[in-house]
Amino acid sequence: MKVRCEWAANGSPIDIEYHDNEWGVPVHDDKKLFEFLLLESAQAGLSWTTILKKREGYKKAFDNFDADEVANYDPRRLRQLLTNPSIIRNRLKIQSAVKNARAFLKVQKEFGRFDSYLWNFVGGKPKHNVWKSWKEVPPRTEISDDLSKDLKKRGFTFVGSTTCYSLMQAVGMVNDHTTCCFRYKELM
Repeated sequence: MKVRCEWAANGSPIDIEYHDNEWGVPVHDDKKLFEFLLLESAQAGLSWTTILKKREGYKKAFDNFDADEVANYDPRRLRQLLTNPSIIRNRLKIQSAVKNARAFLKVQKEFGRFDSYLWNFVGGKPKHNVWKSWKEVPPRTEISDDLSKDLKKRGFTFVGSTTCYSLMQAVGMVNDHTTCCFRYKELM
């Protein structure tokens, strides 16, 4: 039997699937990074399970997570999204997705790739933590504080430090699998 991080071991099948195959795996593809940025921002105040269940809906609603397309959404498109039951119908979060797409494109232009900008916060390689229990994993760190401040300065919204740390975990900037989890060593 596989030993998993506590949050996944006690989670739903969708949580287990995500934990075993995606969480903590380094992501360097800008399209995938935009997807996680959009989903993590939508998650603020909700459970990640809720977002995972709506992930396919988000993919369809937000043009397959194409930042160029999302950046050009007009008020009519925003109104349509507010009636879409396959996503979180929160006006501020939907507006944030568009605002963040525009800011994302500016960062891409400045750094060549969003990946170059984002991964610079951890020196370009994953930080491997050594947590024995899920209770030890912090909700935010100094690095996520810095990332949050810089993203906000660049016009991003719904990117508080906790959201940024979740993003860092999701895209493998940090390996926060507990040391007893089968994925910990795989990601080393």
